Amino acid sequence: MPRQRLTLRLNFTVLAVALGVSVIDALTKYWARHSLAQHGDHVVGPLWLRLQFNTGVSFSIDRSLPLVTTIVTVVIAVVVVVVGLRANRGTPTLGFGLLIGGGVANVIDRLAASPHEVTDFIAVGSFPDFNAADAAITIGFLVVMLAALRGERLLAR
Repeated sequence: MPRQRLTLRLNFTVLAVALGVSVIDALTKYWARHSLAQHGDHVVGPLWLRLQFNTGVSFSIDRSLPLVTTIVTVVIAVVVVVVGLRANRGTPTLGFGLLIGGGVANVIDRLAASPHEVTDFIAVGSFPDFNAADAAITIGFLVVMLAALRGERLLAR
């Protein structure tokens, strides 16, 4: 009986997408912290750019325990990275890349800040403020769910 080699197939395109998201997020947060520190800017209709800091998770949930939030966020990010690096080519690659990039970008922002908080600066009406990483996480989740609903294999064998 022939021996099969144990190979670990990693999808490095996921890392490229994640790196792109992380860089874009870092640049936009840097800009927001410096350009919006004194005042917000009205863009159009209900869209505003205004600087906010979030010690909780999405939509400012759990603001009371920033250390616990940071630890839980890091654990979730690690799990998504481990799973996402095995993403199948195509749509799952894009979805997991967006998820990983957004998650890692917010973790880095939270760990770099004292107190541990995430920079938010996009405001649309009464919807909670968010940032580029949050948008990437949301879009990435929707892309992965769409791929799953279409019956695509999410992970490579």
